[in-house]
Amino acid sequence: MAATTYTFKGLLTENGWIANAVVDLDASGNVISISESEISRGEFVNGYAFPGFQNAHSHAFQYAMAGLAELHVDTAIQDDFWSWRNAMYGLALTLSPNQLEVVATMLYSEMARHGYTAVAEFHYLHHDKNGKPYANLAEMGERLVAAAQKAGIRITLVPQFYQQGGFGQAPVDRQKRFISNTIDDYYKLLESSKAAAKNYTHANTGIGIHSLRAVKPEDVIIICNSLNNSILHIHVSEQLKEIEDCIAYHGKRSVKWLLDNCNVDKNYHLVHATHLDDSEVTGIAKSGASVVLCPSTEGNLGDGLFRFEEYKNQGGNWSIGTDSHVGLNPLEELRLLDYGQRLISHKRTTFVTPGQGESAFNALKMAWQSGRRAMNALDAEFFAVGQPFDAAVVKATSPLIATASLRNLCNTVVYSADVSDMAGTIVAGKWICKDGQPIHSEMAVNDFVTVIKDLGTRL
Repeated sequence: MAATTYTFKGLLTENGWIANAVVDLDASGNVISISESEISRGEFVNGYAFPGFQNAHSHAFQYAMAGLAELHVDTAIQDDFWSWRNAMYGLALTLSPNQLEVVATMLYSEMARHGYTAVAEFHYLHHDKNGKPYANLAEMGERLVAAAQKAGIRITLVPQFYQQGGFGQAPVDRQKRFISNTIDDYYKLLESSKAAAKNYTHANTGIGIHSLRAVKPEDVIIICNSLNNSILHIHVSEQLKEIEDCIAYHGKRSVKWLLDNCNVDKNYHLVHATHLDDSEVTGIAKSGASVVLCPSTEGNLGDGLFRFEEYKNQGGNWSIGTDSHVGLNPLEELRLLDYGQRLISHKRTTFVTPGQGESAFNALKMAWQSGRRAMNALDAEFFAVGQPFDAAVVKATSPLIATASLRNLCNTVVYSADVSDMAGTIVAGKWICKDGQPIHSEMAVNDFVTVIKDLGTRL
């Protein structure tokens, strides 16, 4: 790739907007300089560049069942997270490596179309349909990396340690594709996943524990206390039943047990953390860990609402993810998060912090900063010199955007825009989606339709 120059109508920095922003990139797509100029250079983009959105929690295979769990035929049976999980297991048992790659390619292309430039893939579909490890332990993870490469999106592959079926319970047959029986088994899978990630310039890995219920407590402690500054992703306190079961087994709530037994710090990414008591809210905030919130999925599954106000007021870090992919719009995730809080607080200041009264900018900054940490990246600020240029670009010609001042632009985009307002998405200085068309989009759609027909899951 040769050195590249773009001129955007505007570009968002940590210190506000730069109008008529000229961006010079090196041959690797890293920022050399950003300046304001009356004279356009390079490719002129009639749009506003935002830092690329970070999707901090994804189960790619679940995209194949998005929207299929809403037929409540037998109303005598309670339909909740646990019944949804059984439907998810049915899909997990059917996918081949080739089919997973096709589904993930379609998903990641759609993420790119919506402005995501990076995804943390919380991956636990490891083995073949009989529950046996593939010759390449990371066969399925390698397919996810290949899918990300086709779509052009960055991926942090986080293979999950999934050992048991519940607190002190053996795994059930429907979980057989997920299971690593021992820590040694998991570390072998992790090393194989690291090797798979080396096949793609924009890939790296993290460490994952599916949940406290899925791994023996002594093994959770060993892994958590030997991270060596690696990132760790874990589901925690998503469901009330999980907390009740944890209390029955450990004598403590889930997050409380984690805080008491592990060196929780900035490297931890606690997914959902929906149901917390006061001490847990404070404990996570003080630890420097991040909570990964997935409002569209949490709403779809009826999980509940995170205690955002108390957490925010104590300086808590948070990012967003799309989890089961019933929603793929990062702006929608931010809006659902905000509006859920407004409905219980009766206030319209969810994202407002002292001295920072602009809701949308605060939300974008926190979701981006914590999201980058979730991707094992250390970017300090938006579009920093020396860092890769990853951007989500909105159209300057969309009616509400065209008529908004720069002062009102962030709020206009976050609270009123959708994917039709996207001009495109750039990763490492290259368009991976432009004018609503992801790279290889036609092939991705055709392959996806074929796979879904073969699976027969959407009939």
